[in-house]
Amino acid sequence: MAIYAIGDVQGCYSELCRLLEKISFDPAADRLWFCGDLVNRGPESLQTLRLVKSLGESALTVLGNHDLHLLALHHGVEKIRISSDLKKVLKSPDRDELMDWLQSQPLLHYDKQHKAAVVHAGIHPAWGMSKARKLAGEVEAMLRGKDAQRFFSKMYGNKPRLWKDDLDGAKRLRFITNVFTRMRYLNSDGKLDFTVNRSPRRYLRRGLTPWFLASGRLREDVRVMFGHWSTLPVGCYGRCFALDGGCVWGGHLVALRVDFDAEDWFFVDSHTKKPIKTAK
Repeated sequence: MAIYAIGDVQGCYSELCRLLEKISFDPAADRLWFCGDLVNRGPESLQTLRLVKSLGESALTVLGNHDLHLLALHHGVEKIRISSDLKKVLKSPDRDELMDWLQSQPLLHYDKQHKAAVVHAGIHPAWGMSKARKLAGEVEAMLRGKDAQRFFSKMYGNKPRLWKDDLDGAKRLRFITNVFTRMRYLNSDGKLDFTVNRSPRRYLRRGLTPWFLASGRLREDVRVMFGHWSTLPVGCYGRCFALDGGCVWGGHLVALRVDFDAEDWFFVDSHTKKPIKTAK
């Protein structure tokens, strides 16, 4: 059995099909771990959702910020942007089935056997794996409970930016959600910074540190696969692996084989050519 972690698809369905062909994916034997953001910005979000869902236990996805955005739209949160591609999802006859499936997906997936974890954006440097799993579970329980709509209505926002164990209510859930789905940098005070999304080279001098280089970062012998950061070069950063190749912007869709000790990377070129914009 082979296990592959796959970076942000964002509606690039045809590239996903080519990537699965390239790795000779066998749903009867292999497993796929998607790093989130299956949807939005690309042209075929509906087809992407249908494909990943159809794979059943052969595939899972953690939730990314664009996936949560789609779910918020599904739950009637107003005054937020909606792309033409997401409109197709929301008008599809299998909308409810797809949204129920997506809403049941985790924020963090951890595999003890392979000492590997998958998240969309990252894991806060103040959290160990046990704590990260517990905090992800708090949001997952809310998503799967009767108060999900209320969660989505309170989800958006950049504050609070500093983790405290005594955070509670909507502020606590928003911070946890932002860490797992939006985080890139922390400032010198340890606060989340959402003002920039470019590669770290220019921002280290401004006191901003990528989460995977921050002091106190995850110390367990766990490999962390993440997406979300299309301007960060794909590759290995210590025990963290950046998999967002910016496919939707004209880059690549990326897969990393997880069940090997050695790195085994796979790439397919994008059909799309778009300028990279500031991501939220």
